[in-house]
Amino acid sequence: MATEDESPRQSNIAAMLTDQTRACHAARDAIAAGGQVTVWDNEVPHWMVAGIAATRLRRSLKIGLTTLGLDETVEILAQHRDKQLRTGIIDAADRSWHFTLYFDATGTELLACSGVKREKPSKMRGQKLQL
Repeated sequence: MATEDESPRQSNIAAMLTDQTRACHAARDAIAAGGQVTVWDNEVPHWMVAGIAATRLRRSLKIGLTTLGLDETVEILAQHRDKQLRTGIIDAADRSWHFTLYFDATGTELLACSGVKREKPSKMRGQKLQL
């Protein structure tokens, strides 16, 4: 787990959440409402991060989970091939949403943010998008 000296602080992350994806506003709101923020200080290869995001998107579509900005995140990460990235998470205080943050290797630029609503999967196929 990262220390404050090695990764962006919670207030800095809220400021970084501008308009990278549709999930940014909700993630900022989650921080303001007391959500827990964690940013890891290790770098991971692009292929690993992008692969996890793409798998999460496919699975969410298949089982009908509500997502925010996950499709946009997959597209953004595709533009950062062969780079090291950092990741983080925001868990809403009420545990209703889980957001994933994607940073450049230094942790100084937020590239993307996606959110997945914690809910029972829909029996119907198809993704529900929260706007």
